[in-house]
Amino acid sequence: MTSSSIVTPIPTPIIQFNAVVVAYAHTICAFSAFIAALIVGVALHYDKIVQNAHYGYPDEWFPSVSATIGDRYPERSIFQILIALTSGPRFLLIFLCYLKLYKKNSIYNKIILIVGILRTVTCGGWVYITSTDDHDFHDIFMISYIVLTLPWTISITKLSPIGSSLKFGRIITAATFFGALGPLIYLFIQHKVHRVAGAYSYYAYIEWSLIFLDIAFDAWTIKDFKDIKIQLIPSENGSVLFEINSVPTPISTETTIETTNGFQNGNGTAVTEKISRSTQSVVKFGYFQFLVNVINSYMYWTITTSIFLCVWHFPLWHMGISGYEAVIMTLMSPVVLLSSTFRKFVTEKPQIPRLFSVIFGIGSYKIQDPANRLLLIAVATFFVVLALANEINYVNKFLQKNSLSVKFYSASFTVGLLASSVCKLAFKTNNPIWPIMHEANGGYNMLGLAIGLFGAFFTPRIQNDSQPAKIAKGKESAILTGLGLGALMFILSAILTDSSTIILWSWDGYPVHGPTPIPHGPITLLSMSIGIYLGLSNLEFVSTWKYFIIGNIGSIIMYLFSGWYGYFGGLIYTVFLCSIVPVIFIPASRLNPGLVFFIGYFVDMMLSLGHVWVVAYAFVPGGWLLRERTDILLLVTNLFLACGLIGYKLINKDDLQKEQEEEAAKSSLKLSDVVSKTLKILTILTAISAYISYKRFDTELPVPYHEEEKLFTAGIWTIHFGLDNDMWASEERMIDLIRDAELDIVGLLETDTQRLIMGNRDLTQNLGEKLGMYTDYGPGPNKHTWGCALLSKFPILNSTHHLLSSPVGELAPAIHATLDVYGEMVDVVVFHSGQEEDVEDRRLQALEIADIMGSSDKPMILLSYLVTDPLEGNYNTYVSDYTGMHDIDPTDWDRWCEYILFKKLKRIGYARISRSSITDTELQVGKFLLWDKEIDEQELYANERIEEEEVLEPFRFPSKFYGDGIRDHRFHVFDEPRYFA
Repeated sequence: MTSSSIVTPIPTPIIQFNAVVVAYAHTICAFSAFIAALIVGVALHYDKIVQNAHYGYPDEWFPSVSATIGDRYPERSIFQILIALTSGPRFLLIFLCYLKLYKKNSIYNKIILIVGILRTVTCGGWVYITSTDDHDFHDIFMISYIVLTLPWTISITKLSPIGSSLKFGRIITAATFFGALGPLIYLFIQHKVHRVAGAYSYYAYIEWSLIFLDIAFDAWTIKDFKDIKIQLIPSENGSVLFEINSVPTPISTETTIETTNGFQNGNGTAVTEKISRSTQSVVKFGYFQFLVNVINSYMYWTITTSIFLCVWHFPLWHMGISGYEAVIMTLMSPVVLLSSTFRKFVTEKPQIPRLFSVIFGIGSYKIQDPANRLLLIAVATFFVVLALANEINYVNKFLQKNSLSVKFYSASFTVGLLASSVCKLAFKTNNPIWPIMHEANGGYNMLGLAIGLFGAFFTPRIQNDSQPAKIAKGKESAILTGLGLGALMFILSAILTDSSTIILWSWDGYPVHGPTPIPHGPITLLSMSIGIYLGLSNLEFVSTWKYFIIGNIGSIIMYLFSGWYGYFGGLIYTVFLCSIVPVIFIPASRLNPGLVFFIGYFVDMMLSLGHVWVVAYAFVPGGWLLRERTDILLLVTNLFLACGLIGYKLINKDDLQKEQEEEAAKSSLKLSDVVSKTLKILTILTAISAYISYKRFDTELPVPYHEEEKLFTAGIWTIHFGLDNDMWASEERMIDLIRDAELDIVGLLETDTQRLIMGNRDLTQNLGEKLGMYTDYGPGPNKHTWGCALLSKFPILNSTHHLLSSPVGELAPAIHATLDVYGEMVDVVVFHSGQEEDVEDRRLQALEIADIMGSSDKPMILLSYLVTDPLEGNYNTYVSDYTGMHDIDPTDWDRWCEYILFKKLKRIGYARISRSSITDTELQVGKFLLWDKEIDEQELYANERIEEEEVLEPFRFPSKFYGDGIRDHRFHVFDEPRYFA
């Protein structure tokens, strides 16, 4: 070791002050800018700044931040002058934080400097570009500022002294800040969507609180800067030197070198710093290799979810077992690893199965024929599952420089699942590289193919000189581990491949008493991130029976309750599932992959079929065994997960510890390093999901197509789960037709796509957002129906979900909703009756729907799938004096399924529009006016037809559907719409 000490005499400082002055200046300027604007605004323009789009004083009484600082003179100018004065102390504060909290080789130092500057710039953006100047840029800068606040607070807090009151204070301040975002979003929804009087004032309270919490977080530097002195010192040549004096905290290490660090104490003596130098060179965990594994994992989840989605197309069109279901047996491809020759080949060349899976799976979208496309996806599934089984095994069996252990591989695998869910959030629950997507419906298949090939090509391979470790011995069980592996793969696919699945498990209609996919989807993703972090950082805790019981309690709550209670249970279960991935993967990696993964994917396949049976019981052999028994499926899954936990506990912990120590000695990986960097990746993904949710949140209120005429158009359509005749996602084409038909209200049937076999999608999100409509998903995926949904340009005041009597066949779902139609309450019932074969079911369902319709004296529309001939049988139960309902066109003899019935409304017109190749059922539409009470009821329901020329132009159906129509949608059966006097 060497030691040096340099003493440099310096002249008397021109200016000398404690750095705490900078902290005070920043805090006072920032605080006074907002407070001064608030005081002046309230004094001069109170009524104007509390006024919003819906209410003014006294319904609203407290102004929002944006209204206070950006809308009026002089408060806007006062604020901008004071906030400009804050900029000098602000940049000094960032620089001093960087110096004060500096730690060698820490990325947090760079984040503080870079993010601090960017955050200051974005602050200037939303301060000086007000929402009235440019709403979009104001929002972009504001969102960027909030997003950058996360890495800023994390980095500052991370580098604060461990165990200090300073660190604790920063944690509490930051936690309060981000915790307040939840109620802020809730109150904004109450104001913007539900138009609750006073909600915006409560929103403003929290908004102002966030401002002061943000300032308070940086105000902790008052405590932090007390030991820093700033001096302006004249030099010998007459220039002025800027000096910052501090006494940095020494770093205790085994090997240190004393050196000067450029800081001087108050006596002018240079301060020495002990710098840690490890005697052993350690290569840090690389983001690149982790990224490759995440990409491969993303491809795994894309392919394995797409095979069920595409298989579903065939029994859907055959109305029963089609034979194509057999391709899911490709999930059991790891059985080929029982062959030592084949196993050696894929171990030495892991890129091969990855390349094949990407080429056949992601590239299959180029194949137009659905059957051939499915066969390619099956080939891809064979290789992608094989690749996973092989890689989990060899990262444990072989030790090599820069290799990932099973625990780290588990983290990257689950991060890939998280990335997939974040991507689906961005694309409104569709994976943009699924084989049901292409350029015309919003797919990014070529980009996905390029990224997938990149990941496959750089898949890490075993070095030629690597030696396999000893085969697992003792009591370790391939059967128990395989059961756990299969259950884990199934349940992750069933409920966590989309952020809105467990939300819709808890959905029970309007008024809203629980979470909604937007904006609460990111909370699901945050829970996944927490689970991944726990599994990586605290494996011993997540492998305890106590933790297992907590996770299972969460699944019970998720199943039994709706609203927030059910969702909170789902979040507990989410954290549990994501955290136990390494608990399952570690024993799986120690056993023969051909055996344990064959067992695992056989279990996965059987549980997945059970997931189909619970709802498709009327169409599958032995369906009655699991009819509506999701509870049994969930119980078996959790029991199998318990088997996997037992498999982990059967590992000899002494042997495991020894192996881990040997790996640590030979590997470049350090647990703390990987945990830290994985946490950063999770933080980035979670922040991205929050940003996506914010951008998707629609603040524009839906506007009916003919608001001036007080006219509304309603339709009914069976959409076949959003897959068209050629196995492409059909949402975009559906949106075009619904928009062209100018539908203000539409009932959609066969819509419950939040299932493993339908890709865990939510069609209502895409349709509702792009059409500008309120949506009700209807009975959720835990209600065992094929689904019905309601979309409306009018506010949905209340909705009740019904499961109608079905002693033999499939459950019949219904929505009974009350809408605010031009200021009058109108009831809408969306209903899907049972199958033709189940006569008694349909009779009982007709009686129950008749009771629902007969119990309401409000104007009503039934948008339905009745399975009856006009004027016969159950038709006369629906259309009767008891219900008060009337057929929109009793002379339309060519109906069997879809019907529109109404009462206490003025019927204007009725039309049938061809479906093209979107589905197997047409779109039926009707035009209505609110009932003028002066019109006699007998005249109201008279079936007098009139010519189109007698109908006012705004009341007519769009002319684009005449003749050949548009995009193969045209008036058919009658070749023209029908109008009524």
